[in-house]
This record gives sequence, C-alpha cells and structure tokens, in this order.
Amino acid sequence: MHQYPRFNLFFLSLFLMFALTGCPGPATEEAEDTEKESETKEVLLEPFDAPKLADLDAQVEWEEQPVLDSLELLRERQSQEKPLVSVDEALKLKNTNQEINEKILSALGRLPKNDEEVDWGATINRHVGADLKSTNPIMGSSAVEFEVSSLTGFGLFSFDWNFKPFAVSDTVVSWQSSKDKLYDKVVLRDDLTWSDGTPITAHDIVFTFKTIMNPDVPVPAVRSGTDQIRWIEAYDDQTLVFFHKESLPTNVWNLNFPIIPKHIYEKELESDPTLQDSPYHVKFENAPVTGGPYEIEKRERGQEILLKRRESWYMQDGKQVRTKPYFERVRLRIIEDPNTALLALKNGKIDEMALNPELWKTQTEDDDFYKTCTKANGLEWVYFYFGWNCETLFFKDKEVRQAMSYAFNHKEMLDELCYGLYQPCTGIYHETAWMAPKPMSKPYTQNLAKAEKLLDDAGWIDHDGDGIRDKEFDGKVIPFRFSIMTSSQPLSLSICTLLKENLAQIGVICEVKPTEFTVMQEKARNHQFQAMFG
Repeated sequence: MHQYPRFNLFFLSLFLMFALTGCPGPATEEAEDTEKESETKEVLLEPFDAPKLADLDAQVEWEEQPVLDSLELLRERQSQEKPLVSVDEALKLKNTNQEINEKILSALGRLPKNDEEVDWGATINRHVGADLKSTNPIMGSSAVEFEVSSLTGFGLFSFDWNFKPFAVSDTVVSWQSSKDKLYDKVVLRDDLTWSDGTPITAHDIVFTFKTIMNPDVPVPAVRSGTDQIRWIEAYDDQTLVFFHKESLPTNVWNLNFPIIPKHIYEKELESDPTLQDSPYHVKFENAPVTGGPYEIEKRERGQEILLKRRESWYMQDGKQVRTKPYFERVRLRIIEDPNTALLALKNGKIDEMALNPELWKTQTEDDDFYKTCTKANGLEWVYFYFGWNCETLFFKDKEVRQAMSYAFNHKEMLDELCYGLYQPCTGIYHETAWMAPKPMSKPYTQNLAKAEKLLDDAGWIDHDGDGIRDKEFDGKVIPFRFSIMTSSQPLSLSICTLLKENLAQIGVICEVKPTEFTVMQEKARNHQFQAMFG
C-alpha cells in the first residue's frame, strides 16, 4: 500500500465573491431562502446564427491539432524515466529524506509492462474526505466530485505535464483550430455510448453547453470558463464547431466541461432546472447514466461510492476499441476524519490516501506504519484561500480585506500548522510554472500595525471602549463581529482558529463555524456566508 501526500500551495488572498462563485449573492450569511425575481432575467447566452459548415470551411484557415492517447503518452514518459529502485526495494525503504523519497516515487505508480501483469478482477479502495453533493457532473464544485466524474465521465481534451493541450483519442477523431483562434472544429468517434446503450453524439455536447448557460440551472463552478464560449454548433452527430468570444491561445481550456446525456435531462429541464429536486432527477441522481470508463454500481451516502468498469466503454460489437481500464472496481471510501482514515490504511481497509502535514510528520514515521505502508510526496498545484463576501458590510471595503491579510500570521501557519511542508503562494500558479507571471508578487507577511491603520482608515474604530471595533451604518452602530465558514477538517479548523486569534489582537471578533462539506458548497454558491476558508 502506498500514498502520495500533497504539498498544497496555500493561496491566502482577497477574493471578490462574484469571482469565487460566478454571480452576486445575498449580503448576509443567513440570507432569505427566496428572493424576488428580477423582472428581466439574466441572459447568459446570446442568440447566434451559426454559418453553414461549408461556408465556414471556405473562409477559415484550419490548423491541425494533436489527437493523442493519454495512457500511451504517460507510458512513453515513464519509459524515459527509469526507476531508481525496484518496487520491492522501494517498499522496504523509510522515507526519511528527499533522496529516498525520489527512489520511492520512481518505483511506484508505474504502468504495467504488459497485460500479463494486470489483475483484471482487482478492486482498488481509495480514500476521499467528503461525500458527493451530486453525481451529476455539471453540478460538481469539489475535488471529490471532479474525481468521480473523471472516472465516470468523458472529455474531449486533456493536457500534458507542460500544460500543452491535446484532443483525447478515446473520444476524438480529429481536432482543428482556426489560425485566428476564434474557432475549434472537433470530429467525435462514432463508437461512444452512454451506459444505457444510447449513442453519444455532438448533440449531447451542445445540449450540455446550453444547459450550463441556462441562468436557471445552478452550476456556477462549471459555468466559469464555459461562459467564454460564444456558441457550439453540431453539424451532424459527430461534427462540432466551437465559436469563441475572443481570439485567445487559452480558449481550449474552456472546452473541457463535463457532458451530460441529452436524452435523459432534456425531458425535465424546463420543469425542474435545478436538476435535482424532482422525483425524475432524484432517480438519476441515485443511478446516473454515465459516458466514461466506469459507472456507479452502488452509493451509500456518507460511506462509500463503488464504481464498476463499463464493458461498453472499451468493447463494441465484440471488438476492443479502447484500452480496458485496469481495475474492475474503484471503491471510494468516505472518511472525513484524517486519523480514522490513517487507521483504515494501516488496517488494509483503504489502499491509498493523501496525508495532511500533521499525519506526515507525527504519525507515519514509526515501524508500525512501515509494516504495511509506505509514503512519498510530490508537488501538487492546489491552493486554498480565505474568501470575504464583498456584499457584506464588513468586507465591502478593499482596505478591510487587506487588513485581514496583514493581520494573519502566515509564518506560523506554514511553519507550525503545516510543519514546513507547504509553500506560500500569491496566485493560482506555482512560481516554477511557465505560465506564472514574472516577477511574482510577494506574499503577505503579518503586520498588525498596518492592519490596524487600514481598519482605522476604513472607519472601523472602537468608539465605545469595549475592545471591539465598530462602525455606524444608517444610524446603527455595528460591531466588527463576523463568522467564518470552513470544513471540519482539523487543518482547516486550526488555520481559521489562528485567524481568529490574530484578529482578536486588533479588535475584531471572528467565530469559526465548522460546516458539513455539502452544506458549505451550497452556502458558498448562494453567498450565504460572511467569510469562508477552503
């Protein structure tokens, strides 16, 4: 058994809430459940008259783009990176320094050399720290949901380790981009089917796009980026053209939204645009129709999600048309408490997990751990942030949001709470990434005096001498007392508690509110919070 703890990049920044969740939200944490509808409904997708394909081909200068097999791409790379030790040798090592870490990493996680090495009936038991909010891929907004949809769904594009895009040969025959980057033309394979046997066509992709861009459908996370597409036209069952709003080299990043089956969701979309409330949608929430290598065989809420290899993914008319997935089943065990998850790892109930810094440093160093497990680490570009709801009285001023970052003890978080394993970050890109801005901006460091000055300038002053800053709004004095929503994960709670302690030093009261993950997602989407960490 092995595991790869993540070295997350903490992104402590000042986010506008409409940037975080895609649309303005209620001003208070406990917002009204129902609000008056606007007389003019928001229009997210303007009418568009797509040209005929022959006319488009005549006027556009198409450039061929790569269509690659993701697995073969990985296999080719691994063939150039020989393991430093054998698997047996790696499993006997204790990970006490970076040199040993590299040896373990080089030996584990490699593809089998041939089919004879594969146990085709194997089940891998993986750990996830939270349950799904929805099995519908366009409702996804968390790592767990995207992990499940990566196995049960299908995509048209992927990226290599240098972030160079390519079309996926499992689903795409050809991909062309216009020289001016305003159009992308994709031809799908004709041997794709949904798990109920219905063919997957270009019309499913167009339907999904229109559904995502329907303002009545609550999918802000997936809509972000997709809303940069002007239109998608299906010219036949296999041929698609994506029309972009702007000429940008990054347009392909917006094309890889999850796909849902038109024949399932079109029937009830108008009557239930939530895609989850009606009995019809509940039925498919519990037994979704999938288009990828796996389908959901069983789901026990709060316990596990069991995925089963889908034969119709790789076999058509008795012939193998795609690579057969190595595992017959993938079981995702839901264990929220990291200590309980580690115990399950040691007992063989799960085969892998990501370690948080405390577990890595304090509970996985002894012989008891290495009897059945090993560990390795690598850099993963993941960021966490404090989010301030700019619609609230507390955080509508930029000076206040800046004061929060100056008040926070970043060094204590990184050195003590994260045991020196995480790196500070000032944006979504790691400094080693080719797309990172140069020069990188400097991360915040704690400066309580500057934080106090910023709050003073914003009008938050302790007028009544009770030790809490306050400010008058419309004749009413409001104390600076707010709550921050976060998950129940120990590290998240510790970081928010540190913020609470830091803010108390400058006369601001912060209440930490542990929140169940799916509830947190819903509140974040609806802006029913004052501050959040995640």
